[in-house]
Amino acid sequence: MIKCSDALSLKNKGRVVFWVILAVVGTVLSATINTRPVMAYPPAVGVVGPSQSCLTCHVDNGPWKDDSRAIIDIVDKKTGESFMQEDGTFLISIKKGEIKTVLTIIGRAGDDEATPAYRNGWLYVSPDLIGTPSFNKFATGWNVNLHLGCRLLSDKHKNYPGARITAAGMRLSPGEDAQDAEIMLQVMMTSGESVKGKPKEGLTVSYFERVVLLRVIE
Repeated sequence: MIKCSDALSLKNKGRVVFWVILAVVGTVLSATINTRPVMAYPPAVGVVGPSQSCLTCHVDNGPWKDDSRAIIDIVDKKTGESFMQEDGTFLISIKKGEIKTVLTIIGRAGDDEATPAYRNGWLYVSPDLIGTPSFNKFATGWNVNLHLGCRLLSDKHKNYPGARITAAGMRLSPGEDAQDAEIMLQVMMTSGESVKGKPKEGLTVSYFERVVLLRVIE
């Protein structure tokens, strides 16, 4: 008969073994991810490979290219104020040590007569890091919690009443070694489903790019 103390000892040993196995598996998976090329996954196809943009795999064949009805905006979550400048770029200024939450808003105006997209994908990427094996290709030195995403058009925002949009939050903070940077926001408005192994088939896509300027306030 096993005593209670022995049972507890066995239970604790089991927990140790479990966490050791988990750590080993995690290490193996991490090494595999870092050494084998990733072929494709939404919303950032080839993000750890040499792809320059989403159009490396997909075709820009969608009906949503009309900029007068396209909504691509980055706003301060707290105030709702847009970071867009007169030239169409976005300027986000943050003090060191400050954390700012921004919303990436993507969609179409409510009066758009085109058959609507129902899914948006987006990626913030530093052009200097394209082609590197890093998953996070945001600006070096900047802390960010969600630099890419894929979301169905089901959100609402006071700045765009009646519009079909996605609105996703992203927290930003310049680290100690952060510097002013220029990054790219790549956007895909989509409908349909990509054919496995044939990403140029099945998916209807309208692709957009926007320039985002990051400024560190000392």
